[in-house]
Amino acid sequence: MSFFYPYIKISIHEYTGDRLKRSEAYAAVEAYLSVNSTKFAKRLKAEMGKDCSNLVLSMDEYERVTDEFRGVKVWWVSSKLVSPSQSMYPQQERRYYKLTFHKSHREMITEAYLQHVVREGKEIRVRNRQRKLYTNSPGYKWPSYKQTMWSHIVFEHPATFETMALEPEKKKEIIEDLVTFSKSKDFYARIGKAWKRGYLLYGPPGTGKSTMIAAMANLLNYDVYDLELTAVKDNTELRKLLIETTSKSIIVIEDIDCSLDLTGQRKKKAEKSSDDEKEKSEKEIPRKDLKEEASSKVTLSGLLNFIDGLWSACGGERLIVFTTNYVEKLDPALIRRGRMDKHIELSYCSFEAFKVLARNYLKLKAHPLFGKIERLMKETKITPADVAENLMPKSPLDNAETCLSNLIQALEEVKEAEAFKTEKEEEAAACDDNLRKKQLRRKAEEEAA
Repeated sequence: MSFFYPYIKISIHEYTGDRLKRSEAYAAVEAYLSVNSTKFAKRLKAEMGKDCSNLVLSMDEYERVTDEFRGVKVWWVSSKLVSPSQSMYPQQERRYYKLTFHKSHREMITEAYLQHVVREGKEIRVRNRQRKLYTNSPGYKWPSYKQTMWSHIVFEHPATFETMALEPEKKKEIIEDLVTFSKSKDFYARIGKAWKRGYLLYGPPGTGKSTMIAAMANLLNYDVYDLELTAVKDNTELRKLLIETTSKSIIVIEDIDCSLDLTGQRKKKAEKSSDDEKEKSEKEIPRKDLKEEASSKVTLSGLLNFIDGLWSACGGERLIVFTTNYVEKLDPALIRRGRMDKHIELSYCSFEAFKVLARNYLKLKAHPLFGKIERLMKETKITPADVAENLMPKSPLDNAETCLSNLIQALEEVKEAEAFKTEKEEEAAACDDNLRKKQLRRKAEEEAA
């Protein structure tokens, strides 16, 4: 019977093999059919579009539509395979599209039409692309073709480098580095390196590390993957999470010094050989939170392989960003050049950074109070977050001068607190010195007696 059947069928599955990554071909076909064939479909799915004001329609499951190419008709069917489950695990659903056409058009369909579908589908995906903020799903337990290891929302953070409280020269340097990276595909291929770059953002709390990440994403039009290490079961799961990330993305691990025990244990072990047993017990407990220690087996070597091992080369055009408040606590192997290629210190607010905030919050480029603020900023330390809070109007009656006066008051209070702290430290040091002298004098008297 099949000898006389005049049609050929091609299946394009969402996942193939062991479900490591979603098929690019499937995604391209899905986008192509959402634009070119939905007017003929009788059953449709609706999703919110890029501008969040219009609905985007696509074929529903088991729907059949007709397409035409160079006068030749083809048929597409959206379908899925459901594997029966006889245990507590959920059923696996494998979605796919099936293309049917007459065998007399085989050459044209396989060589021209499919290329046309993929090319146009990719262009549609770029046009309709919504940038997303992902987080790894802590509830990922069962192997499922429909469930992914990442959950996401639309990324709508408004931060840009223009509005960041940062010195102009440092801002320019970072922007040029990012733009150069995004245009360096051929360069990375020529030198034989994976197309990725590591950034270490460090500094006190409130200095804009998270804002910097949002500004980077907005500059490059990248997705953001916020990786919560404490929710990752082991190194294998960490590797699977990496595989499921896309190109044009930023993989972020915030406060990495607090996520796992990655704070230089190897160095301590080398320096304190007498504490081998203690070091061994610490190595066996990767988490710092005792309630969660038993649930995670992510190791430093696993994280290093995640950053620049063989699996890190899958995909391309990715930034890996670590943030920390205490860079000195991190294992040197984790942040060496080649893993974290660029180290960016985000420190206390300078006067140049203050002027950016004054322009953003108060629409001021100059003011008589700027001179006093500049002098106070040279004499004390305050974070950009604290400056921004003091520049924020607290009532409809607050004007620019009121907000600047609030900032001056805050700076003076910080200055007084620092002076008081310094005075107390000096008094404590003097007391310790006097006590030490008394002890030495008493010891000398005892020896003389």
